[in-house]
Amino acid sequence: MEALEGLGAEIVECPATEEGFIAAAPSADAVYAKGMKFTAAMINALTKCRHIALGTVGVDYVDVAAATAKGIPVTNCPDTFIEEVADHAMMLLLAAHRRAIEQDRIVREGRWAEGRAQLLKVPRLMGQTLGFIAFGRVARATARRAKAFGLHLIAHDPYLDEQMIAAHGVEPVSLDEVLTRSDFISMHMPATPEAEGFLKGQHFRRMKPNCIFVNTGRGPTVEEAGLIKALQEGWIAGAGLDVFQVEPVKADNPLLKMTNVVLSPHNASASARFDPARRRRLGQEIANVLAGRWPLSCVNPTVLPGS
Repeated sequence: MEALEGLGAEIVECPATEEGFIAAAPSADAVYAKGMKFTAAMINALTKCRHIALGTVGVDYVDVAAATAKGIPVTNCPDTFIEEVADHAMMLLLAAHRRAIEQDRIVREGRWAEGRAQLLKVPRLMGQTLGFIAFGRVARATARRAKAFGLHLIAHDPYLDEQMIAAHGVEPVSLDEVLTRSDFISMHMPATPEAEGFLKGQHFRRMKPNCIFVNTGRGPTVEEAGLIKALQEGWIAGAGLDVFQVEPVKADNPLLKMTNVVLSPHNASASARFDPARRRRLGQEIANVLAGRWPLSCVNPTVLPGS
């Protein structure tokens, strides 16, 4: 409301169902899409909407093509929670590498002497190689943190110039080199149709047996059955996962019983500043569009005036 105050705007909530939204849609000048699938039917029900605002980095839960067909700009928050997610990626990497969950359980269960014996089999972190699949904002922030731990950094991103990757002190390499050279692999691909199921069993087969796989990007970019098989059969050593192919995770998911896997409930971006920062960004974006200005971040910029 800080950003919208001068526009005389009113915020109206509607039921979080497709039917409830469609009933309220004709009166909306802008929409904040949150917490549910935003379908083509919902978008087509909008009669005067000039903006669909998302408070997330990912846009996979909104039918962007339908919005584009109606000439409605869709905005997201690609740079608001970068530092939190990078912190979380490093936390998962370190916790999986140093067996934090298992070490905690050893202490709680009175098996004190087992702790040191377990870590004597774990290689030293410094000097090992961390490979990135995709090298966007979060990956770059993670790389800054990883460099302080003495890790060698490599990355594969076909959409970025190799010089840009190298400028961050990271070696640009092929996907196969990331798979075969890395002691840790951090997945950062966005959820796009092209990226769905990108990493399969055949890719995990290429990884080192000591490799730890970390994913703070999007669950559907990984074929989870392949990852599970890789962990069960020892193709890789462990994983740190914040995202999953199906969320929330089903109770029968084998990942839940694996002691070499560290899990979190898709909350890598969360911190005390999360909601205030997101709301301010959303208000700013909506105010920009309703006032006839270009938004800060638009995932379908071809619909913007003058583009």
